[in-house]
Amino acid sequence: MRRRNFIWLLLTVLAISLHWAGTAHAQYRYWYPYRSWSNDYPFRQQYQRGYKKSESTRKAKPEKASKDTSKDASKEIAKGPLLIIISIADQRISLYDDGALVARSSVSTGVKGHPTPLGVFSVISKNKWHRSNIYSGAPMPYMQRITWSGIALHAGDLPGYPASHGCIRLTHDFAVRLWHLTKRGTRVIIAHDDIRPEEIGNAQLFVPKPKVALATPQLGTTTQPVSDTVTANATVTPLVANAKEQENVKADAKAPDVTSAGAAPKKGASISVFVSRKLSKLFVRQGFVPVFDAPVSIKDAAEPMGTHVFTAMEFQNDGAAVRWTVVTVPEKSSHSQRIPPKSQKGHAQQTIKTVPPTPDKANAALNRIEIPKETAERIAELLTPGSSLIISDYGISDETGADTDFIVLTR
Repeated sequence: MRRRNFIWLLLTVLAISLHWAGTAHAQYRYWYPYRSWSNDYPFRQQYQRGYKKSESTRKAKPEKASKDTSKDASKEIAKGPLLIIISIADQRISLYDDGALVARSSVSTGVKGHPTPLGVFSVISKNKWHRSNIYSGAPMPYMQRITWSGIALHAGDLPGYPASHGCIRLTHDFAVRLWHLTKRGTRVIIAHDDIRPEEIGNAQLFVPKPKVALATPQLGTTTQPVSDTVTANATVTPLVANAKEQENVKADAKAPDVTSAGAAPKKGASISVFVSRKLSKLFVRQGFVPVFDAPVSIKDAAEPMGTHVFTAMEFQNDGAAVRWTVVTVPEKSSHSQRIPPKSQKGHAQQTIKTVPPTPDKANAALNRIEIPKETAERIAELLTPGSSLIISDYGISDETGADTDFIVLTR
């Protein structure tokens, strides 16, 4: 009898221990609803200088995605706008759905001679069985291109340190699931340190223009805007940049009429708005196609604003308000975020911490921008969930072109 009770007690203790261990492990590996995503990454990683390969990485074998994995991945549906953030410092990819962190995994980015570019990108094309047209037809399965110059996310070998020619290599299973989940236009941000989105509220952010039924005007008559919904502090007439601001504008850049459009807007498609301090202009794209641009006024134009990516997550109160998130992209690595422990065998280790969100900087940047009233109204008419606003000190990069969203290079 005593032996039986002892066995039952031992099994009970073992079961409780396994449950606690599984729970502790799960909180670092999986986020609902993507609980089956494999090879996910802990929140903090210790690594040796030069990205020295860990013992577990050396012994690990390449992963292969099964048919079941691909089948399960095709059934996963995003709840809201997706955001992919890649940290070069700790070789990690983070996936956010509707503003919430849902999955993380290891990556391998570009080597020193072929570094992965930093900045704001988006998925511009996808190919399940792509082969490189630059590197002798090297296989790039589950490829998601973010520039036409050759940078992409794809499945590949992860040795435990940067080893690619600029692309972002993913584990096979993670690449499969991510490929099935994303769409063209999914935002991708690459930074040195780990960053994350934060909810933000500011009167300068756009809100949808309320729809009001109007009688058809008679021929030859004109109509006035029916809504005063504009960003705060917007001016009624287009603002003219002062002499100091004009120095940053390209010599051949002429402030276009706000009514001039590059393409007819599509109903229901999300838009991207890019405000450049360098050019003192605002640009709008929809479905990778330019729609229009307009001049803006920026207070203290000689002072940097930083790069901030705002995303309209959802409409609230029957469209009277919008829930926004923001990601501030740091210009340089935050050395204060690195804690060098005691060196081991001649190698100093570092603990990477997530750079805390800085909505104050994003708010300060917003408050320096004055947008003409008619421009704000036109944007409000096009605004949908998933639309974005990018504010940056930089101009339009050479990577931005036909069939791309705005690409902002911060390095």
